[in-house]
Amino acid sequence: MNDSAAASDRRNIASGTPWESLAGYSRAVRIGPHVAISGTTAHDAKGQLHGDNADAQTRYILEKIRAALEAAGASLDDVVRTRVYIVHMDDWEAVARAHGEVFGAIRPANTLVQVAGLVDGPLVEIEVDAWVRG
Repeated sequence: MNDSAAASDRRNIASGTPWESLAGYSRAVRIGPHVAISGTTAHDAKGQLHGDNADAQTRYILEKIRAALEAAGASLDDVVRTRVYIVHMDDWEAVARAHGEVFGAIRPANTLVQVAGLVDGPLVEIEVDAWVRG
């Protein structure tokens, strides 16, 4: 694919958070059948953190990811990889359980790692890659 074809095939999807313009990124980018969802935390568009534990934050994040996928013309069924970042390793089971409830039948490739911290205090961040079929 040449550069002009790639550029015309690219669709950036914003969610309206102030961080997107500050840091120069999109919530999601779709090029052809591939959809990349940026690292997503449990912050809403106004910067409010939702959920006081890893389970609640993960569930909120997965809903945000579902909405971003739909805005890109995709669905959770199209997800082929998830990357999960957690601040406290003790939270891995709660996060894995919530992830499993959403992706159990889909079974994407997955990575879960502990990080030293996340911007503005969330316990979990998740990024997703999807491949839209047909």
